[in-house]
Amino acid sequence: MSGPLHLVADEVDWDETVQLRTLPRPRPRPAAEARTPTPLSADPIDELAERLADLCAYAVHPYEIAAFLESDGMTDQQAALVYGRPDAFTLAEELFARVPRRYRGTGAEFSNPWRADPWRCLVRGLVFALPGLGYLLGAHLFAPGKLQFGLPAGAAALAVATLAGWGWNQGLAHRAYGWLGRGQRRSAGHCLTWGASAGAALATGCAWAVGGPPAALWFAAGQSVYLASATVLLVLGRETVLLAALAPSTVGAGVVLAVPVPGIVRTAVLLLTVVLALGLAGRELVGCLRAPRETTDVYLPYRDEVPQVVFGLAAGTMTLIAGLGDTLHHALGHTAPAVGNSPAGPQMVALSLSLGLAEWLLFRYRELAVGALRTSHGPAEFTRRTTGYLLGCLLCYLSVVALLDAAATLLWPSAAGLDTASLTALVLLGAALWLALLLNAFGLSWTTALACAACAGYQVTALLAGAAPTTDRLAGCGAAALLLTLIAVPVLGRTTKHR
Repeated sequence: MSGPLHLVADEVDWDETVQLRTLPRPRPRPAAEARTPTPLSADPIDELAERLADLCAYAVHPYEIAAFLESDGMTDQQAALVYGRPDAFTLAEELFARVPRRYRGTGAEFSNPWRADPWRCLVRGLVFALPGLGYLLGAHLFAPGKLQFGLPAGAAALAVATLAGWGWNQGLAHRAYGWLGRGQRRSAGHCLTWGASAGAALATGCAWAVGGPPAALWFAAGQSVYLASATVLLVLGRETVLLAALAPSTVGAGVVLAVPVPGIVRTAVLLLTVVLALGLAGRELVGCLRAPRETTDVYLPYRDEVPQVVFGLAAGTMTLIAGLGDTLHHALGHTAPAVGNSPAGPQMVALSLSLGLAEWLLFRYRELAVGALRTSHGPAEFTRRTTGYLLGCLLCYLSVVALLDAAATLLWPSAAGLDTASLTALVLLGAALWLALLLNAFGLSWTTALACAACAGYQVTALLAGAAPTTDRLAGCGAAALLLTLIAVPVLGRTTKHR
């Protein structure tokens, strides 16, 4: 989920793509018919409508025809001199009105580029959720009897390192996807090699700057290395490889839940997971660096990654407040933190497990929207369909999040009953994050970054001011979800956004 849903295109001949296409030529006539004089059309637009019949019949809006005419070099002067229309847009509107609508439909011949692989989304959901078992294995490395910022000593450093890693790796993944989307695999390898190394160093430095027990700081360093390695593998599409690297921690956590395990064994299992992830990521990077050198020079401006970093930091802050808000509230209020009855644990499990479904629904929405382009009879109908698809996918995701939270609460040891206010806050957080990811995939990176940054800033300010964490999340996440919905409905209702 670190970048646009689909950026890697097939190899193309760029010299051919930059050339203007030509309008379809008149259909060849039989020799006998060619010798017979053909009467001139009273209006030359009739011949143009015949030659562009398929394009006009499949168009959802006159602008699609106008875009084709302009890409072919049609100017307003040519439209006036040859066809007697004041401009290309008027010509396109007449073509749209003359040719009856005829749609290809959604038959077997329709190949939708957004059809998602459910198995791959399931695997990605697992690799998003399973790293949380590492905290169970590494619990002995922190000092629960000594508090720092209201948290067990070392937990604050780990939270800061996590936040720094999320922000950096979001921008890194977006930049690497940009190289891959332009067929520059070797450049993507260089970007991931240096970027992942710098990101791991930055997150580790942030943890050590906050301070804590040495064992907890080494745990934060290992997490930073793992996050960098996981980013490399996910960007390169190696989810199953990453799942294999998580196998030791997954098995180890299951054993810890069943029987007592010495601390040194737990540490060894964690170290094995980090080493495996690092080694597998290094192997993939070597393959990228050995790719043929690119013959074309491509420059990607670094400023394009700024909104991605902001979005990563904001989304990470919103998630951390959902998980640690109650603890920080008690710490700032100089009261003893509540133990064993916070709904944060089950909620974080539910949110992590839902990420695979969230990604599949992003693909599903785009698949449905492209299908609507082929079956809608006009812009208004297309907008109604895409709005319904958008709200349907969002409702499906939030329903599953709520069910997962309810199930996790029932299975969580010593967890309190299901809290309606906390559940609502979790659902609003899920809505804000899913909508932000969807809009980000459509290129509205600054819109999502600023909306989430405003939400995160409000939540931090309200928490420092002493507001109740649940009320804080309801207001912040609710406002972000509403704003992003109001932006998504009209923007994604345009046919041009899905071409």
